[in-house]
Amino acid sequence: MNTAGPSEAKARRGLELTPFRGLRYDPDRVGSLASVTSPPYDVVVRPDGLYHLQSADPYNIVRLILPQAGTPSARNEQAADTLRRWLAEGVLTADPDPALYVYEQRDGNGMLQRGVIGALRVSEPSEGVVLPHEDVIAPVVADRAALMRATRANLEPLLLTYRGDGPTAEVVERTAGHAPLLATTTEDGFQHRLWAVTDPADLSRVQSDLAHHQALIADGHHRWATYLRLRAEHPSPSPWDHGLVLLVDTVRYPLRVRAIHRLLHALPVADALAALDGLFRVRRLDVPLAEALEALADAACAGNAFLLAGDGAFHLIDRPDPELLARTVPADRPAAWRSLDATVLHATLLEHVWHIPEDSPAHIAYIHDTAATVAKAERDGGTAVLMHPVREEVVRDLARQGVTMPRKSTSFGPKPASGLVLRALEI
Repeated sequence: MNTAGPSEAKARRGLELTPFRGLRYDPDRVGSLASVTSPPYDVVVRPDGLYHLQSADPYNIVRLILPQAGTPSARNEQAADTLRRWLAEGVLTADPDPALYVYEQRDGNGMLQRGVIGALRVSEPSEGVVLPHEDVIAPVVADRAALMRATRANLEPLLLTYRGDGPTAEVVERTAGHAPLLATTTEDGFQHRLWAVTDPADLSRVQSDLAHHQALIADGHHRWATYLRLRAEHPSPSPWDHGLVLLVDTVRYPLRVRAIHRLLHALPVADALAALDGLFRVRRLDVPLAEALEALADAACAGNAFLLAGDGAFHLIDRPDPELLARTVPADRPAAWRSLDATVLHATLLEHVWHIPEDSPAHIAYIHDTAATVAKAERDGGTAVLMHPVREEVVRDLARQGVTMPRKSTSFGPKPASGLVLRALEI
C-alpha cells in the first residue's frame, strides 16, 4: 500500500512489528528442513498432498497446521499434544534471543523475494493500518481460532505487503549478505533462507520505519480474522495482541497475483451449461489447458469470463446478459467491485443461476492449482470454474476504499513456506 500522507500518519498508528523468540526445527532431529516444511494450510487441499507431506517426515509441519482426527476438537487437541511433545523432545527449539527474521525465497527462473517476519500488533480494518481486501468464511475462521487456542501458537506467518523502499529495505539487504541461520530447497524448486536480526540498532530502524506505513493482506485473511477474534477474547495486554506475519516491500519485490479456482462438487458440467442458456455466451474449446487459459485471458480483457471444465473439454463463458447482472449484482458498491469476475461468479452464477452455497465445503472447494482443479472435476464428475487473475492495482484501490472483494478472489505469491519459524505465545 502507499504510504499515508503526513496528516493521516499523525491520525493513526502505523505498523508495529515486535521481535520474538522463534521456534525452529533442530536440523539434527529431522530428516531435512525441506522435508518438514509445507505450503500454507489452505494450499494443501487435496488428500494426496496431505498424505505426501505426512509421509515426507514424521515431524512435518502439516501435523500441526492440518491435524487428522475424527472430530474438530480431537484434531486440535492432537495438534496441541504434538507441539508439546516436539518441544519436550527438542525437535522444535526456541531461539535464545528475540529477533525479527529476514526471509528469502528464490526460484530457478530469476524470482527473488525478501521480507521481514515478526509479531505484528493486531489492528481492526477501521484503523487503516492492516487492510484486508477479501471477505472471509466464518467456519474457517472458527476452525483456525480453535486450533490456535489449543496450541497457543502462531504456526505459520501471514503474507502482508507494504510500499517502503526505506530503512527496513536497507536492513533486509545488508542482513542477506551474511551467512543465514538456515538454508533449504523444497521440492517445488524454491530456495529458502532465514536470518535473525537481533542488533538493537537494526531493530529500532525497522520498527521506526514501519511505524509510518500501512500494509495490505496479500495472503492470510482468515488467519488475520482469527487473530482479531482471539485478541478480543483476551484482555490486553496479552500475547494475543500480536500475530505472526511476513512483511514484503513490493517496491523492491513485487508479488505475483494468481487466481483461485472453484470446484463445484455436485454440479455436473452439463447441468452447469444448461442453466446458462441465454444468460452467457458459451463456446466449447477442444484445446489443451494452456490454450484454454489464453482464450480466457483474451475474453477477460473485454468483460467477465470464466472457463468451465470437468467433462474432458473446456467451455469458455463470457458476455453475461446485462439485465442479469443488473438484477443480481449489488448496486451499493463501487463499479470496480461490481465488475469483478469473483463478484459476478458469487452474486450471479453461484447464488442465482446455480444455487450453490458459497460457504459449504460439501458443495464448493477453493483450489489454487489449475490442473489439479480440472483433474479433480473430471475424476469426481463436478465442475471446475477457472478464474482469470485480478490486477494488483485493482486490489489495492478497493482496499484503500475499505471495500472487500469476494472471498478467495486472489492468490498472491510466492507464499512463505510453513515450518521454517513458528511463534509460541508463552515463550
